[in-house]
Amino acid sequence: MAKTRIEFLTVPLDIVSQADLGDEFMKIVHSRETSQICFVSIWDILKARSNPEYLNCLKEAALVLPTSKSIIKGLSFLKYPPVVRYNPFSTIIHLLGELDKNYASLYLLGGRKQVLLTSEKNIKKTFPHIHVMGRFVGYYPKSMETDIITAIKKTSPSLVLLSDGIKGKHLWSYRKKKQFNQGLFLYYKDAFRIFSKRKKRVSNAVFEKGFEMWYEIIRNPLKVFLIFPYIGYLVILLWYRCFKIHRK
Repeated sequence: MAKTRIEFLTVPLDIVSQADLGDEFMKIVHSRETSQICFVSIWDILKARSNPEYLNCLKEAALVLPTSKSIIKGLSFLKYPPVVRYNPFSTIIHLLGELDKNYASLYLLGGRKQVLLTSEKNIKKTFPHIHVMGRFVGYYPKSMETDIITAIKKTSPSLVLLSDGIKGKHLWSYRKKKQFNQGLFLYYKDAFRIFSKRKKRVSNAVFEKGFEMWYEIIRNPLKVFLIFPYIGYLVILLWYRCFKIHRK
């Protein structure tokens, strides 16, 4: 079954089963178009509602995959069909497995030097059939950006995996889309820190229960104030439900 795109609070989301994700991913890779895969949390949904550029970025993305349990509950509250929730790092492992099976290529962009090199080493060890075409650290000076874009264009990787240190995050490849002839981009802030074992990944058990946010609050207690935008999210859901605002 192919993906189905819906709009949730005006923000696009894709319905695609776990079983079909690999085929859908390789279909995008083989299309050789310039696009990206976006993971979206509840905070990204709220950001897209107030940021037209980010909303357009998601609309043009090849895949928009929800990561927050709050999104799934909100979809259910508004009577949408069931939507699969994706653990970002586990999904990246799955997609790299697809690249490995197809002897495809990868470019790594982001992270500090040692973190990036360790990540590359571990990726090559786990996925020996992936061709790593190049890498470049994050937190680079703006003067280096032209060289980075040129390197990616010359190597034409099947996927560019971006991590921390990339200004604009999801918007980096969106803003530079016209500078690439082709290419698929995927941004996940913690990707290289997890690959290099500098950060512990969220276990599937914790993720399935929706408790990953509590771990973030323990690391950064100031995130407890996210309760206020979350209350705003609940009010928006109630508004949509009460007034039966049209959904697609």
